[in-house]
Amino acid sequence: MASAAAPAAAPARPELPQAPPVAGSARTRRLGLRGAVSGLPVRPALVGFVSLALFVMAWHLLTTYRVNVYVRFANVPSPADVLASAETAFLSGTFFEHVGMSCRRILFGFLIAAAVAVPLGLLMGRFRLLREAVFPVSEVLRPIPAIAWVPMAIMLWPTNEQSIVFITFLGSFFPILLNTLHGMSTVDPVLVRAARSLGASEAATFREVYLPATLPQIFTGLTVGMGVAWVSLIAAEMISGQFGIGYFTWEAYSLVQYSDIALGMIAIGVLGLASSFAIRLIGRLAMPWSAAR
Repeated sequence: MASAAAPAAAPARPELPQAPPVAGSARTRRLGLRGAVSGLPVRPALVGFVSLALFVMAWHLLTTYRVNVYVRFANVPSPADVLASAETAFLSGTFFEHVGMSCRRILFGFLIAAAVAVPLGLLMGRFRLLREAVFPVSEVLRPIPAIAWVPMAIMLWPTNEQSIVFITFLGSFFPILLNTLHGMSTVDPVLVRAARSLGASEAATFREVYLPATLPQIFTGLTVGMGVAWVSLIAAEMISGQFGIGYFTWEAYSLVQYSDIALGMIAIGVLGLASSFAIRLIGRLAMPWSAAR
């Protein structure tokens, strides 16, 4: 008996060629621009150097020609004047004493804030009762600016040094706390259930799931907290300090030494940039998986 003939295969449908993108279209221009930019050997350091050079050039032109259009540059010192003041301040040695005092205050206040805010934020994210008890108090205290804390800090602490460190602590405490708490709220519950299904204890789940997932937000809070700590420190030094870069800047204003004012402002910016860079570097070392992305 002859076998049944196999059904004939359906003819393959020919693929229609896609029309090439129209030259000059928005998509073509976008892809071409993206490819051109990605192909350029542009490094972040070079871009930063060029932007700083343009800023200094604009500063030089505005102060040299005494531009007075809405903003008055007649009394603003030029970069050359600030450079001369920096040379004098560096040779005297007093300037570095102010910088060292501010760095010490920042170190104490920031480290204490991190040591308190990170564990507290982790516990608040893990235990609802603690979060409901602490969060309203922190939200009431958080909007109070650092300057408003100066009179109360002077009454609370026996020395000006302790009150300035306390104000610095407050400035960095709340950003670190809130970012840590936010990081705990974003932990994927599937990962928590998977760890528990594998027999992980509460401590192991916290160590292997919660903490690694929260680290990016913790270091974000540390970076933001460092910036706010510098703002709080400078405000406290201007009002109640006797040493520090904030006191140096305010004293220069009182003595009408405009070049020293600019020097103090530049020093504050450089110190803040260096401290934030150090925190980001530590974050990359602590989270190698994020640095590889």
